[in-house]
Amino acid sequence: MLYSQTSGSGEDLVLLHGWGFSADLFADLVAKYQHKYRLTVIDLPGHGRSDEVAGGAENWCAEIINNLPTNPILLGWSLGGLLAISIARQLPLKGLILVACSPNFIQNKHWNFGIPADNFRQFNTNLKADFSKGLRRFVSLQSNNKKQIKALNQSISRFPASTQALNQGLEILLNTNLLDEFQQLKIPIKVILGENDTLVPSQISAWYKACGVDVKILKTGHLPFLDENFQL
Repeated sequence: MLYSQTSGSGEDLVLLHGWGFSADLFADLVAKYQHKYRLTVIDLPGHGRSDEVAGGAENWCAEIINNLPTNPILLGWSLGGLLAISIARQLPLKGLILVACSPNFIQNKHWNFGIPADNFRQFNTNLKADFSKGLRRFVSLQSNNKKQIKALNQSISRFPASTQALNQGLEILLNTNLLDEFQQLKIPIKVILGENDTLVPSQISAWYKACGVDVKILKTGHLPFLDENFQL
């Protein structure tokens, strides 16, 4: 069973976090928008307070779908965005918001807006040496708000992802290419990128715009929603 929590009032907006974190990552975003939206946050499989789910992206998406309200707006950050794209191909959504996300995170000869697979594996290896410490350092480089960083660090320590879930999430990021699926979507889509993001380069904005998608670039790294200028 996946952990989910709903608060606020208005049209349904569901938030999906990324690899290694929990839904607590969106605490400030929920507080900011709970008077405009009915917000549902979900811990991904094996992350936060959610049970592990065997299998890959298809299995994870099936469990997430079981926790979705009818016809929501779906916001996905990083890995959560990749899952959101897949879900958007399977059921009606009112809209899709992708934050620091790419339909294909890994570079290949036909796709320049990713990172080399070996670099990604090395990033994972470095984190696994002390995963919680690695995530805390990652967060510290994304924000100058000490109160915000402290709250996120507490969440990282309190709700660590399981080893199985981390391995599954890494495989999803390494092996999922949804470029064709993304271009077939017929729903409103908004993309928000970080100018200094090293995992999803802001240059991908050219590709998104060629797909007819609204793109906003903030002066942030891989966590644009932590910035005070972040707007839905």
